[in-house]
Amino acid sequence: MESTMIHVLAVIIIAAGAWLCLSHFGLIKRILIGKPMATKALGSNKNLLFWLIALPVLSADLYSSVAYGPEAGMAELAPLGASARWLLLPITVASVALLATLIISYIMGVLAYPDGGGAYAIAKDNFKNPILSVTASSALLIDYILTVAVSVSAAVAAIASAFPTINPYRTTIALVCVLVLLLLNLRGASEAAKILAWPTFLFMACMLAVIVSGFFNELKFGFIQAATPSFATVPKDLSTLLVLKAFSSSCSALTGIETISNSVPLFRKPKQKNAIKTYLALGLLESVTLLGIAWLFYVHGITVRSGSTMLSQLTQILFGNGPVYQVITWATFVVLILAANSTFNGFSQLAAIVASDGFLPRKLAQRGDRLSYSNGLISLATLASLLIVFFHAETNALIPLYAIGVFVSFTIAQTGLVRRWHRIRGGHWKTYLVINSIGGVVSATVAIIFAFTKFTSGAWLVLIILPLFALFSLKVHRHYQMVAAQLRIDLHKERPVAHKVVSIVLLSGIHRVVNNTLSFAKSIDTNVMAVYVGFDDTSIEKMQKQWEEWGNPCKLIVLKSQYRSLTNPIAAFIQQIEQQEGPDCYIHILMPQFITKERWQNFLHNQSALILRTWLFFHKNVVITTVPFHLSE
Repeated sequence: MESTMIHVLAVIIIAAGAWLCLSHFGLIKRILIGKPMATKALGSNKNLLFWLIALPVLSADLYSSVAYGPEAGMAELAPLGASARWLLLPITVASVALLATLIISYIMGVLAYPDGGGAYAIAKDNFKNPILSVTASSALLIDYILTVAVSVSAAVAAIASAFPTINPYRTTIALVCVLVLLLLNLRGASEAAKILAWPTFLFMACMLAVIVSGFFNELKFGFIQAATPSFATVPKDLSTLLVLKAFSSSCSALTGIETISNSVPLFRKPKQKNAIKTYLALGLLESVTLLGIAWLFYVHGITVRSGSTMLSQLTQILFGNGPVYQVITWATFVVLILAANSTFNGFSQLAAIVASDGFLPRKLAQRGDRLSYSNGLISLATLASLLIVFFHAETNALIPLYAIGVFVSFTIAQTGLVRRWHRIRGGHWKTYLVINSIGGVVSATVAIIFAFTKFTSGAWLVLIILPLFALFSLKVHRHYQMVAAQLRIDLHKERPVAHKVVSIVLLSGIHRVVNNTLSFAKSIDTNVMAVYVGFDDTSIEKMQKQWEEWGNPCKLIVLKSQYRSLTNPIAAFIQQIEQQEGPDCYIHILMPQFITKERWQNFLHNQSALILRTWLFFHKNVVITTVPFHLSE
């Protein structure tokens, strides 16, 4: 009984919420998103990011991965036992070396392409065939979607480690987090930054505090402790493939590097200089944190454990379960949520650039009320939410899908920069070429390792979706080109010409709305006919009698539909007129429609008209006009 009452109450709340949204949509939108902003505000420093604020906003994706990147690598080694735990150290060192290579390479990308776009802009400029640039953008956009799903799922997992009772509700909590992020970003990048920068700074401080506390702990109890596993022992079942799998999993900590290069337009002037400052600060912080955390994991013998993340275990060892542990746990949760937020910026910016070039629907390049690319933000939130639901917010289930796309885009970007330096030469071009060549080889190697080692764990799905997404982008571009070719006009040869028009008013009865529509029709055309579709003889006779009483305002055509269909008799009538009047005749359909005062009331009316209008749009020479009549109550 109690459960039934709860469900009934939930339905009532949902219904009330739906009514409020329909009745007061404008007010609710204003409260949630804010007042619309003028286009001229785009160039204002107020709406651009200072580099120190951009650091947490745009790098939360990369920096927050320290909470799950090393653990993802250790998850592959855990079955081998304690003797394999030391391998996390060389794997992390290799990851940091790769991080340094990629950051240097992307700084060169920022210098060369200050308008943003990252790998897509680089490939577009350096490869004639659009396949590579579209592949780069598709790979990044897919990775951005996965980043939101992984980051939010990891955030919920971090909280579940401290509060196991929320485990059954992880998917719901994750979806709520995505919704909150969407609303914040719809308010605009600068406003979101004011709210979201400080929690990331807090997490950075917490991670540095963990490393410093761990160092003092080792000074007190020794750098080799009772729980420290032996170093440089080779486990019996260790294989090269397993080491590569662990390395590729730990490389999930490197996703998000490209977000800054994609978002250069968001920085205050000088944009390039500020973006480079952000990259350098991020590289230093990420390297110190990754190496420090990995070392502490090794010293304290921490490994993967169900129900408690490795970072949570380390924090408990150093600080117990007191207030410091709670602060770090909640800071981890918040920063992983904010990691998804930095992706919202990157996705919407990149999608807008690609859409402006015609490779994605152009709606993605339109700015919303708060000057953000709202359609891109909504698309990202929707797709990420579907992934969260499908994988039940399980981080380890999502990570095998992760990072392939971003390393594919890294490879394309580095190869494109190599071609650029070779083409334009200039000062130090050989040094730049060598750096980007190394970056390209390393990125390609990691992408291949990731695809090979994670193929059966789910990477095959991305390897299928990526080419399909790229193919979709190419088809969208081909469609836009075809439309442009058909719409293009020769201003010197083509002129508007007059055509014969047959005006038809569709009737459902005789009332004030029809009177309003016929008055409009007769005002623009003297040759008007009215069409009524009856389902039986009685209704037809009644209409004919009322029409005569009304004074036959125009010619009335009565069609009988024995199968109670509106579309079939009207289709046959239109076809008959087309045959009589010829292909150059326009058929002008005027449809009466009354507009209700309350939005929700529209669902009670005009359904037949909506179906007819949708169906008539597909007729080549049919022009449809809706004549509204506004109800006062």
